Amino acid sequence: MNDFWKEFPIIQQQLNETCELIKHQVKIRNKDIEQALIELTYSGGKLLRPAFFFLFAQIGDEQKQNHKQLIKIAASIEILHMATLIHDDIIDDSPLRRGTATIQSRYGKDIAVYTGDLLFTEFFELLAETMNGSDFLHTNASAMKRLLVGELDQMHTRYKKDMTVTDYLRSVNGKTAELFSLSCLEGAHFGHASSEVQRLAMRIGRHIGIAFQVYDDILDYTADVETLKKPVLEDLAQGVYTLPLIFAMQKAPERFCSYLEKGATITDAQAVETAQLVHELGGVTDAKAFAKKVTEKALTDIEKLPDCIGKEHLTQLTQLLLQRSF
Repeated sequence: MNDFWKEFPIIQQQLNETCELIKHQVKIRNKDIEQALIELTYSGGKLLRPAFFFLFAQIGDEQKQNHKQLIKIAASIEILHMATLIHDDIIDDSPLRRGTATIQSRYGKDIAVYTGDLLFTEFFELLAETMNGSDFLHTNASAMKRLLVGELDQMHTRYKKDMTVTDYLRSVNGKTAELFSLSCLEGAHFGHASSEVQRLAMRIGRHIGIAFQVYDDILDYTADVETLKKPVLEDLAQGVYTLPLIFAMQKAPERFCSYLEKGATITDAQAVETAQLVHELGGVTDAKAFAKKVTEKALTDIEKLPDCIGKEHLTQLTQLLLQRSF
């Protein structure tokens, strides 16, 4: 576990336990793949989704909580996230993830597909252990469906030259915000918080997830490879037109035509020129303002939560995401 959580020692300890459980869950005969999954777990990801799960659990009734159950549910959330990352890397043909060679670049797409599928089975196994007979089995299945539909929406709009903010948000609401919303809701529910806190948790998680993805997309235009720990401008090259580009195109669509008409044949130099146009036309600035506005909606709802250490930490973490460079 890195130093990101040192200011949140209770969360850090819970995340350490979550990682250890994931390490146990991914034990398989193929030791190369097992090691690759362990590296993915520990290789710089901030474990934000299980962290938000634990933060919302802190707002509940500690006397009613089952510690082992909470760790298993947190692990299920991160395992689902890991599975989607592996499949994303296959689709994007990504060489790096968190500064480490991806499974598909090391072992090929066939092995990566089955590795991602294996994680989906581990996800459902943990759900069966912790939620058998609960309505949250259906909640998780529905969330997973919305997550995958969000990914399909993104694939459907690849290289779409008239990409709109609505198109973008439809995808983001599924592929990113859904899992944040689920994490917060499950933390509140299995932490035995009130129904009102659970309702707020869903909304807070969705706003945080949207803002998180917007900042992630901004980094594609502003960070270097060392900071981003994956190739820069990768989304643009893959035809994934995100909010900075969309905002810039709205101001001067004709200036982007010659670049976007290249589609998958756009060169590295042309991608860099496109990014320069995005900066020149204020696309990055506008996207930052959008993310800040969405984050402030989350902070407004966090203020409505009961006063406790969990609420304080939620506020700190959400504000920290406004300055993220990861």
